[in-house]
Amino acid sequence: MIKAVFFDLDGTLLPLNEEEFTKVYFGLLTKKVEALGYDKEKLIKTIWEGTMLMYKNNGLKTNEEVFWDYFVKVYGEDKLKDKAIFDDFYVNEFKSLKSICKENNYAKEIVNFVKSNNLKCVLSTNPIFPLNGTLTRMGFVGLNKDDFDFVTAYENSSFSKPNPEYFNALLKKFNLKGEEVILFGNNDVEDYLCALKCNIKCYLVGDFLILHKDLKLNCPIIKMEEVIDVIKENLK
Repeated sequence: MIKAVFFDLDGTLLPLNEEEFTKVYFGLLTKKVEALGYDKEKLIKTIWEGTMLMYKNNGLKTNEEVFWDYFVKVYGEDKLKDKAIFDDFYVNEFKSLKSICKENNYAKEIVNFVKSNNLKCVLSTNPIFPLNGTLTRMGFVGLNKDDFDFVTAYENSSFSKPNPEYFNALLKKFNLKGEEVILFGNNDVEDYLCALKCNIKCYLVGDFLILHKDLKLNCPIIKMEEVIDVIKENLK
């Protein structure tokens, strides 16, 4: 019997096209800090490279430390003073990205169902954003921090998907075995394959699936309105 349900956010509980989202996101962020003297193209390149380092994080530092260590390497330690400006972005300007995301009228109902069955409820979004950025995106579909027992973010995580150590860390945190967890995601590598390596059953859900056809993975694919029924089946 399952004891916990993990949920991905972007493309899953929060329906969005990642390419479109990333393009608009970078546009807003670079505009926010342009008066501080950041060259747009160099900043985008730096953020991507810092993000790739978070993907490769070996667990010795938090993802936040990995990212800002690289930022300092590129721009110098004095630029750390601008971190507060970047943090402010995720609380304010970042909210306008809601306009390019789709509605998910099932999100709150699904999470409430998980909690009503006394299951651990974890938002296992890839922890490459600050917590405030994740909380802002959760708000786009009516969710908040209190809806979950834990929300992964770059401050509290030292691994990223598709490294299975990301899920292993969550299992350890809640004293769970992989077979006691089900995951709902949208990416066959970062969610399904990564979870499979930890014995976590994963369902891909929604309209924004990311599938690598060359891998020919036989992932179970469901609709958002089927999530509660799937959880019920796994409770038997």
